[in-house]
Amino acid sequence: MQSIRDILKKFNPLEDKYVSREFQTFGIHLANKLGDTRRKGLYMKLAKTIPRAILEEALRFVIDANARNRAALFMWKLKELKAFDK
Repeated sequence: MQSIRDILKKFNPLEDKYVSREFQTFGIHLANKLGDTRRKGLYMKLAKTIPRAILEEALRFVIDANARNRAALFMWKLKELKAFDK
């Protein structure tokens, strides 16, 4: 996991001008790790609404598994962890 200091060092205000909140940065981080950059908005929404611990646990599970479709496995793991229950 990256520290806030590392994230701020990589932050380029000209390139990242639409990213203003921490959950947006984490959503982009999730999309990049899962290889699903087309759905950045989905991961930003998940980062905003679902507790960080659940997202990190699902991400660790996906990274440790050798899956062809990481995004689908990530969503399955979130469902298994009951992240969508209200």
